[in-house]
Amino acid sequence: MPGWLPIWNSEASESSGSKSNSSERTHDSNDLIAALDEKASSLPPHVLILSAFVLGSATALAANYVYVRHIKRIPNAEWVTPEMLAKRRVGDADNFRLYHTPGIGWRWPLKFRRIPVGRSDLKDQTIHIRIAGVDAPETGHFGRPAQPFSGESLTWLKNQVEGKFVYCQLVRRDQFGRIVSAVHLKPRLFPGWLATGKDLSLEMLRAGWASVYEQAGAEYGRSGLEEFLRVQKEAQRAKRGMWKYGTQGETPAEYKKRYRDAAATGDAVVPEAKAAGSASSTSDSEASSGWFSRLFRTITRR
Repeated sequence: MPGWLPIWNSEASESSGSKSNSSERTHDSNDLIAALDEKASSLPPHVLILSAFVLGSATALAANYVYVRHIKRIPNAEWVTPEMLAKRRVGDADNFRLYHTPGIGWRWPLKFRRIPVGRSDLKDQTIHIRIAGVDAPETGHFGRPAQPFSGESLTWLKNQVEGKFVYCQLVRRDQFGRIVSAVHLKPRLFPGWLATGKDLSLEMLRAGWASVYEQAGAEYGRSGLEEFLRVQKEAQRAKRGMWKYGTQGETPAEYKKRYRDAAATGDAVVPEAKAAGSASSTSDSEASSGWFSRLFRTITRR
């Protein structure tokens, strides 16, 4: 008997067995369909209609939820609804503009959606985000001079978020129409829906490029005010960023209050040095110490 016959017979046997198994599965499927069809035909028509309506409605609601939550893009802050803010989901160096990129298709290997880069393409297509819980040095605007370290603070923020993916937990809309958000950087290893990256507010405080925002309505996310203050004190002790010359300088909150008070009274804006002097204690030694400290800072900056 030729040597190839057993091999040929073996393949034929396996092929025959697979066809038999496939035939059995098809027969079982047909039986199941026939049984379901028989049961359905025994139900009253109004029950079938009601069941189809409920199933269709549930499918439509589920599809709408997936679309709104994971696929629909939010063009700008005007499209952020109160429901989005209630669910808490997702200029100066304490704010930036975000292009919303929900769902899939924005990154390789499944990249089929494009993020525009031109100013004209991005017009009315970004969300103005106000970083929660921090106050960065004010840049020069409305005829006001810029605060020291405002440029460095803005540069640091750009290095952290410009052109990168971040995750924003939307909190509320502020008086300027910006969306106050707890911002997290992209995790190093895991996707954003599985892990939480570094808190941008805490990282900014740790680097010394912002102070804790303690005005009414401030939001601090899961970390809380105590953690924000602790990180700020750590940066102050290490003299990082805006704390390079110590803590005697004017904070962003004090800067804004000085100009706000002048606007309310109609008086001229009090210079920073005088404003600091008026806040000193009645002790002559403390007053002279504050004046000497300001003079020393002015000399060292030159």
